[in-house]
Amino acid sequence: MSTSLINTEIKPFNATAFHAGKFVPVSDADLKGKWSVVFFYPADFTFVCPTELGDLADTYGEFQKLGVEIYSVSTDTHFTHKAWHDSSETIGKITYPMIGDPTGAITRNFGVMIEEAGLAERGTFVIDPQGKIQIIEINAGGIGRDAAELLRKVKAAQYVASHPGEVCPAKWKEGDATLAPSLDLVGKI
Repeated sequence: MSTSLINTEIKPFNATAFHAGKFVPVSDADLKGKWSVVFFYPADFTFVCPTELGDLADTYGEFQKLGVEIYSVSTDTHFTHKAWHDSSETIGKITYPMIGDPTGAITRNFGVMIEEAGLAERGTFVIDPQGKIQIIEINAGGIGRDAAELLRKVKAAQYVASHPGEVCPAKWKEGDATLAPSLDLVGKI
């Protein structure tokens, strides 16, 4: 990406997801009004991807307690998502929407398309209720992500959004002290 997407509004999209045993429409409007995580991964029926999606499935309830919806996205179709969900014990645990992006439009909107392969990078985007991107993480294909660390980052983003003038330092966890940037802090940390 040549320009950061931080604090930019998500671009319009329309897609179909496999969710709760059905094919359902999903659009950019569904991501607004609440916190959302858009979790791109290269492909269904692969190796690192099911470990990440299973990890998210295991922590999904914690995200929901925070009012956060998870959307996984790959360039596979929603039909492929259903087949994977029905045939894999790990993927069968997923109860969040699995968006199909066979044209790559959503993947390109977020700047994570690997054009020569037609696949998505391992990109994670945390979107605030106004539809603005607050966190971006992109990993190389062989490096899986950690849902617990993502949950920590979402909590920090929500804290900062609801406490103007405060920021969360490194390794901040819910309940830890925050910082209030000021001239008095310069050189004191």
